[in-house]
Amino acid sequence: MSRTMSKKHLLAGLAAAGVLGVGIAAPTVAFAGDSTATPSPSASTSTSTDQGTDRQQQRADREADFAAALAKELGVPTDKVTAALEKLREQRKADRPERPSIEDRQAMLKERLDQAVKDGKLTQEQADAITKAAEAGVFPGPGGRGHHGPEGTTDK
Repeated sequence: MSRTMSKKHLLAGLAAAGVLGVGIAAPTVAFAGDSTATPSPSASTSTSTDQGTDRQQQRADREADFAAALAKELGVPTDKVTAALEKLREQRKADRPERPSIEDRQAMLKERLDQAVKDGKLTQEQADAITKAAEAGVFPGPGGRGHHGPEGTTDK
C-alpha cells in the first residue's frame, strides 16, 4: 500500500482547509471591522424592553449611516436614498409569507410530538417535557437569537 498522498487527496484537503479558514476568518474580520459594535448591557442593568428599544435604535442608526454613505457614493440626496430603501423594504415585506402565530407554532409542535409518540420515537413524558420547555421559552424564538418567552420577549 502506498503511503504517498495522491494529488486528488491533497487538493481535497487543501480545499477543506480553505473553506474552514474562510468560515472562521470571515466572521472574525466582520466583527472586528464593525465600528458600531457596542457591548450589550447586562440583564441586571436593563429590562428586556429597554434592550429591544436599544436594538431598534442601533439598527435605525446603522440604516441611516448606510443610506448616507450610499447617497454620497451615488451623488444623490440622502432623503431620496432613504425613501427608495424604505419602498424596497415594504415591497419585500409584502412578498414574505406571514409568520404563524405563537399559538399556531405551538399547535404544530404538539402535532409533531404527538406523531413522534405514536411512532414510538418519543415517550409521552418526553413530549410533555418538550412542550413545557417550548411554552416556558427555553427554545430560541423568532429571529433565532437568545431565549424568548411566550410573547417573543427576552427572558433573562
